[in-house]
Amino acid sequence: MHKLMVLYPEPADPDHFRDYYVNTHLPLVARMPGLLAYRYSFEVAATQGQPPYFAVFEAEFADAAAMTAARESPQGRQVTADVANYATGGVVAIHYPVRDGTR
Repeated sequence: MHKLMVLYPEPADPDHFRDYYVNTHLPLVARMPGLLAYRYSFEVAATQGQPPYFAVFEAEFADAAAMTAARESPQGRQVTADVANYATGGVVAIHYPVRDGTR
């Protein structure tokens, strides 16, 4: 499995961010080919001090190639272009293969 994580710093208008994100952006995300699952939260907390991020998003793909194909698809390009409509604080996007842990 491969994950894409997007971290959102505090936007200029948190209410607009929440509304636009849920009602406009996430429906675009859901149309991306190869997307297995996605999750998000506006309730980001830090273990100490103030949280550095306002919201977090994670998407799951079968592998890095599936993620790349999804992001390069017309739907993926539309998702990327839409970010400027709500993320006035910018974004930090990272991706990584997921490894199972053992005890």
